[in-house]
Amino acid sequence: MKNSRRDFIEKALKVAAITTVGVPFVNTIGKAAIADNNNTQSATALQFSQVKLPYEYNALEPYIDAQTMELHYSKHHSTYVKNVNEAIAAEKVTAASEKDFFAKAAKLSAKLRNNGGGAWNHNFFWMVMKPGSNNTPSGKALEAINNSFGSFDKFKEQFTQAALNRFGSGWAWLVADGSKLKIGSTPNQDNPLMDVSEIKGTPVLALDVWEHAYYLKYQNKRNEYIANWWNVVNWEEVAKRLA
Repeated sequence: MKNSRRDFIEKALKVAAITTVGVPFVNTIGKAAIADNNNTQSATALQFSQVKLPYEYNALEPYIDAQTMELHYSKHHSTYVKNVNEAIAAEKVTAASEKDFFAKAAKLSAKLRNNGGGAWNHNFFWMVMKPGSNNTPSGKALEAINNSFGSFDKFKEQFTQAALNRFGSGWAWLVADGSKLKIGSTPNQDNPLMDVSEIKGTPVLALDVWEHAYYLKYQNKRNEYIANWWNVVNWEEVAKRLA
């Protein structure tokens, strides 16, 4: 009887010891899981999105036709967004922001670089255009342009040349670099935020000179497309980006 009682006490003590030892072990695993979850959340993959077009497809006519706008926005742009997000997931890319993503463009795959640029550039492009635009800037935008280029006409001429002389597909840009404005262009879907860009700075105005941006209406007459585009520049948005 004594032996049975002693066996029972020994078994009970063993169970208690195992339970006591197990508590910190379980807590440690729980804390580690929470920590891992927090780390995952802080390093989530960047996702690009397509901004809502701030006007109707036909709003920029007669300078940019409705069919071109619809195809450009709903087909070309949406495909860039879809492709870059697929590549981000497949290649397990993380970035704190779009700016951080582009700052490492030299290390990105061609799919990430081209489609990421296409997604961001078009979001920017839609915003720097609007229907019923003034043909010339005023206030801070005009002052900054005059200070950097001497006059609005000189600026317009230089920007037009950057857009005309970009061989093949690409973009013309006006960027802020410190207190000065600069004009340049990039090939394909590169932009001035990329570490590989030919021109660097904070974008304040852009013109898409890919053929899909104008070919339905202007065919090979890029010069006419550029000349008419000045009628839809959103100078208020340009001024905001200079603030």
